[in-house]
Amino acid sequence: MKKVMKTSALLTLVLFAAGARAQSISDAKNDKPANAMQGTAPASDAGAASDYVIGADDTLHISVWKEPDLTETLPVRPDGKISMPLLNDVAAAGLTPLQLKDSITEKLKKYIADPRVTVVVTAMNSRRIFVTGEVLHSGPMPLLPHMTMLQALSQAGFTQFANLKGIYLLRTENGKQDKLPFNYKEVVKGNHPEQNIVLKPGDTLVVP
Repeated sequence: MKKVMKTSALLTLVLFAAGARAQSISDAKNDKPANAMQGTAPASDAGAASDYVIGADDTLHISVWKEPDLTETLPVRPDGKISMPLLNDVAAAGLTPLQLKDSITEKLKKYIADPRVTVVVTAMNSRRIFVTGEVLHSGPMPLLPHMTMLQALSQAGFTQFANLKGIYLLRTENGKQDKLPFNYKEVVKGNHPEQNIVLKPGDTLVVP
């Protein structure tokens, strides 16, 4: 009698395990369509800085989901506009990537049902500073978000003749040019942190 009960219990355990495995396989199959749909969703705008303001000479990658003819990389013209199929000229300068995305989406609704647009700034050429004087890399330099004087100068490098105590920044605001001193040797020691200001587009760093 005990042997029959043991056999019955073992059979029940085997059937339970088989049922659990079958349920697991069924769940996995049911999950596949959802994952596949997620894989075909359009790219997000996570790569674009939401607070970045587009300017002339920037390069934008505009993509419209399932519309390859409308997906391309475009320069922002000096007049602040881009040229797109169907839409012709679209104002881009002065807008953030998300604002431009909304603008293009709204315009495309006349031609496409439920357009899904992504805007990515691939080159921030409108945000530049200039470095001149006794540096290894003079000329225009892309202005990265929150770039400081020290960061820009370390990217430019110095020649052996550079006067590191006499560096200054030229900044024009409201038609007036200001000259802001920067003592590199003191700043790198942790002194005068107020001199290590965040740069703005159009700033010129001079290393005598």
